[in-house]
Amino acid sequence: MSWQFVADVGGTNIRLARVTENGVTDIKKYICKDFASIDLAILQYFQDCPQQKFTQGCIAIACPVLGDQVAMTNHSWVFSQQALKQQLKLHELFVINDFTAVAHSLPVLSEEQVIQIGEGTAKAGGNIAVFGPGTGLGVEHITTTSSGWKTLDGEGGHIDFAPVDETDIIIWRYLQNHYGRASAEEVMSGRGIMNIYRALAEHRGVAATLTEPAQVTSQALDGSCDICEVTLTQFCRIMGSFAGNLALNMATSGGVFVGGGIANRFADFLKRSDFRARFEAKGQMKHYVKDIPTYLIAEPDHGLLGASAYLQQHTAS
Repeated sequence: MSWQFVADVGGTNIRLARVTENGVTDIKKYICKDFASIDLAILQYFQDCPQQKFTQGCIAIACPVLGDQVAMTNHSWVFSQQALKQQLKLHELFVINDFTAVAHSLPVLSEEQVIQIGEGTAKAGGNIAVFGPGTGLGVEHITTTSSGWKTLDGEGGHIDFAPVDETDIIIWRYLQNHYGRASAEEVMSGRGIMNIYRALAEHRGVAATLTEPAQVTSQALDGSCDICEVTLTQFCRIMGSFAGNLALNMATSGGVFVGGGIANRFADFLKRSDFRARFEAKGQMKHYVKDIPTYLIAEPDHGLLGASAYLQQHTAS
């Protein structure tokens, strides 16, 4: 019997779980900065599950996975896949991009695990796109092939930010002035919320006193800060435009999904926002996207579920 584990590694947290016939269990979360290297974090999980002797694993990680050497984009961990496999004493180890895992979760999510935003109906077997604002911005497409689901990897989170309205232009100018480039990740992530907030505060000539995305989101939701409310409103609009671009890129008749840890904190606000209006605001191509559904992933363990689905597809346990 093969004991399998999966890990979902972001810039802030690493979450691990044991794979079962019914999904994943024994989920534990650790803070990345508490461990000098990824092997120490995973070995901690092994110690916390002493009854298991893991022989196979799949790690979904927030960075490009292009060869044996893996270096995280938003954290200091760097490791060799082969060396890690030996350190963990595994028979098989797969290391994939975190949004490759997210994409693989989409075909196994139920209707209860997603929230539809706006109209549209998914076509069975249609191309799917997913993106997720978190510590960074992950993007992935997934398509069906004769051998099953296949992800199309890329670094879509780092494309240029394309302003659509006057408020977007204010934000774009702020990013250009402060960073020399305006990328999608700099507006659709935790720090993206702060960039929007600071850009609007600077434009209005007021002090940007808040320092954390959660503060901005909280004050936007309780209506105690006008700039925070405009920030969250624009954040949703920008996500809608970006989602529509993904739909155009690859005819995503299977839908466009929003994942990541941020959007779920204001799901009702997102549903009431201009997200869907901006998704469909594609001029002469509005007809092309209007029937494509958009969803918010409500399942908190979708990254682990996707890593598990990937592992099952690539092993003969």
